[in-house]
Amino acid sequence: MSWGTELWDQFDNLEKHTQWGIDVLEKYIKFVKERTEIELSYAKQLRNLSKKYQPKKNSKEEEEYRYTSTRAFLATLNEMNDYAGQHEVISENMTSLITAELTRYVQELKQERKSHFHDGRKAQQHIETCWKQLEASKRRFERDCKEADRAQQYFEKMDADINVTKADVEKARQQAQLRHQMAEDSKAEYSSTLQKFNSEQHEHYYTHIPNIFQKIQEMEERRIVRIGESMKTFADVDRQVIPIIGKCLDEITKAAESVDHKNDSQMVIEAFKSGFEPPGDVDFEDFTQPMKRTVSETSLSNSRGDGKSEPKFGSKSKGKLWPFIKKNKGAGPEDFSNLPPEQRRKKLQQKVDELNRDIQKEMDSRDALTKMKDVYIKNPQMGDAASVDHRLAELGQNIEKLRLEVQKFEGWLAEVEGRLPARTEQPRRQSGVYEAQNPSGVNSCAQDRESSPDGSYTEEQSQETEMKIPATDFDDEFDDEEPLPTIGTCKALYTFEGQNEGTISVAEGELLYVIEEDKGDGWTRIRRNEDEEGYVPTSYVEVYLDKNAKDVHKPLQKISE
Repeated sequence: MSWGTELWDQFDNLEKHTQWGIDVLEKYIKFVKERTEIELSYAKQLRNLSKKYQPKKNSKEEEEYRYTSTRAFLATLNEMNDYAGQHEVISENMTSLITAELTRYVQELKQERKSHFHDGRKAQQHIETCWKQLEASKRRFERDCKEADRAQQYFEKMDADINVTKADVEKARQQAQLRHQMAEDSKAEYSSTLQKFNSEQHEHYYTHIPNIFQKIQEMEERRIVRIGESMKTFADVDRQVIPIIGKCLDEITKAAESVDHKNDSQMVIEAFKSGFEPPGDVDFEDFTQPMKRTVSETSLSNSRGDGKSEPKFGSKSKGKLWPFIKKNKGAGPEDFSNLPPEQRRKKLQQKVDELNRDIQKEMDSRDALTKMKDVYIKNPQMGDAASVDHRLAELGQNIEKLRLEVQKFEGWLAEVEGRLPARTEQPRRQSGVYEAQNPSGVNSCAQDRESSPDGSYTEEQSQETEMKIPATDFDDEFDDEEPLPTIGTCKALYTFEGQNEGTISVAEGELLYVIEEDKGDGWTRIRRNEDEEGYVPTSYVEVYLDKNAKDVHKPLQKISE
């Protein structure tokens, strides 16, 4: 099967077909190029998507990634980033192995095709020239033959005419012989040209054209093989990244399988556990006994009934809030005393660990400088040993300061760990009768360590009654605030001494106004009068929400026993 023998007369069609083959190759190159652009675009979008959902550094969102579910999501984002990288590899490999190679090959193919068809046209022109020479020789031989016949006929006519002179006959005879000789010469030339043409034509159709067409056929077959190999490479490039993509997907699956709901639940406990014990049972109050109900000696109502001019506990001017819940402009205390016991212990432990790491860094730096100083002492040409003394002194001072800080925080940590409530016996909430019989019983767990509305707390106060200085200069910006509207009333079920900033003391049975409901933190904000408001534990009051509550400035009366 050869184009040279089978398609010897299809020069023009072969020219069109090979041009079509080059067009197909260029179309495939364009297809692959667009595919690489899609892969790059897809990889870019995947990277942007992964970056969009990455946690921001030093933000609350970053803290949320300590849970197994969010860590699994973070691992998924990281794997998607690697997944995008594999699509970039696909694009790069297709560009280098297919697009660039085929583009260069097309240029070579065009040059080769041009050369082959140039040789074909040259061979065609040569055979056409030989044909024209043969036609010219043939026409000349035909003309000379006709001229010889006419000369012969003229000689015969002159020779038969008796009136013609012998000289004229001889002249006619010589002319006839000359024409015959010319005809013979033309015949010989025509015969030679014909043989030459036949030889050239045979060479053309059986040697030159088959060779040229064979080269064109080989060129076309190489093009077909090349495009087939490129298509295989197209698939192989994708196949090569499948194992890595598979590993990415395996890592995502592994991250998903690492999600531990029990562990996450435990972490929620560790994150928000206050360390307080829940309130104990309420004692039964037997009103059939002939006894007079009294309140605790330390109750607020007693101190008022005795007419003693005691300062108000925890009373605040209107709008005064805790410094760490609303409009907080400063950091919390250094010892984290505003946090519940468990949270405080964790914070202190973290601080101790952080300080120990800083000490280790400083010690490593000091050791490195000490070695450098020894080298300088042994080899003075390398440097001045005295030049590092100042830095060594600084490091020593820093280490000493850090150790003092560690001692301070370890002291606070020991204090917290020693004062965490034991979980052996549940404390009991005391009623009025029990308080009368056992005044010291008013110090329930809620008063030992009172949590604030946002989960913070302060250590228990000393048994002696401490006077709270009215916070008249806390934050001037609160002085101009309008009082919150009342949303209902409440009755104090138990006596509560508000010894923490932001709380208010109430006596059992006292009726007060509610200005802010419990938001889930266990505290309700109440108001006694225009200048006295604060937080009390929600479990210490019975709330009656009423949209048409009494006016905030109207004085309240204590409910009789």
